[in-house]
Amino acid sequence: MPEIKKIVLTGGPCAGKTTALVKIVEYFSGMGYKVFTVPEVPTLYSTGGWNYLTPNRQLYYEGERAILETQLSLEDQFYRLAEVCEKPVLIVCDRGAMDISAYIKPEEWQEITQMVDTDSDKLRQRYDAVLHLVSAADGAEQYYTTATNATRYEKADEEGLRLARELDKKVINAWSGHSHLRVINNHDDFNAKLNRVIKEISNVLGLPQPLEKERLYKVEVIGEIPGAIESEITQTYLVAEPGCEIRLRRRMWSGGKVVNVHRSKKRISDTEELETERKVDNNLYEQMLQQADPYRSTIKKRRQSFIWKGQHFEIDTFQEPVNDLVILQSKGVAEQESVKFPPFVKVLEDVTGNSRYYNYNIALRK
Repeated sequence: MPEIKKIVLTGGPCAGKTTALVKIVEYFSGMGYKVFTVPEVPTLYSTGGWNYLTPNRQLYYEGERAILETQLSLEDQFYRLAEVCEKPVLIVCDRGAMDISAYIKPEEWQEITQMVDTDSDKLRQRYDAVLHLVSAADGAEQYYTTATNATRYEKADEEGLRLARELDKKVINAWSGHSHLRVINNHDDFNAKLNRVIKEISNVLGLPQPLEKERLYKVEVIGEIPGAIESEITQTYLVAEPGCEIRLRRRMWSGGKVVNVHRSKKRISDTEELETERKVDNNLYEQMLQQADPYRSTIKKRRQSFIWKGQHFEIDTFQEPVNDLVILQSKGVAEQESVKFPPFVKVLEDVTGNSRYYNYNIALRK
């Protein structure tokens, strides 16, 4: 059977998914992959006459259930096609099962998933990665339009932009807990957004990537962070060969969601590195802890993830082995772009490229 990877391409209204899908098919087909694209199921039902804004609650409820059942069935059928291919296969789902939960009440979502003998955790695990493209309504309003989607209900006015931003965050919340959720920023140059998509998929496929410096800042939080997704992280470095960094991370969200990820990162040249990630269960996690690097302490920190003006940020407040350090990371901001710092953060120092502030070195025992 060929190597098969299945990813979700999702995002809020007017995020650029349609254009990104074309770029993905073109690029990875040229890299020798057979690329299948699973169509956006809610749009199939909307264009067929169903409307999720219907006042008929039973019609609404049955429609959402039908969408979930169709989504799962379509994905399974495409996976069967992939199994008989001779090339490695990339399956790209135009939205995935968890997107449906962003449009439905939590209690109704629970009922529907129980009917099809599944739950949110199982649904997230169906995919190797989730790429969320931030809506143009957040930070790229000048490009927001409803003309490209006849079924879009969030209009291009102030109220529509507000609804689109809210929906964008609901979708991210729905996928939080996936071990490889990546949020793709808006950029002044849309091609930069597309290139970020290609890079993240290449990581999933295990293709070498150019080395990039993460944009890091030592900060002080001076106000409330609106809409932040909070989690607790425990990070342990394992014994590894020279030139290779192996990290074991446990991340816990409110509500009891726990994800363990084993990551290996190895530099293969002066300009490229190879990074692989895999999710591990609790038993394997405990076993792997026996391989902890004796020269490095376990890192514990609280993470707050949020979007501000179309850019994705993470704020890490360290608890161990240091407790006086707060680091902001701007995720996916291109080198030539400026960071749109939120007003509730005071930047104390730009520490980009300063190895002293890399987690790997923070963990080093003194």
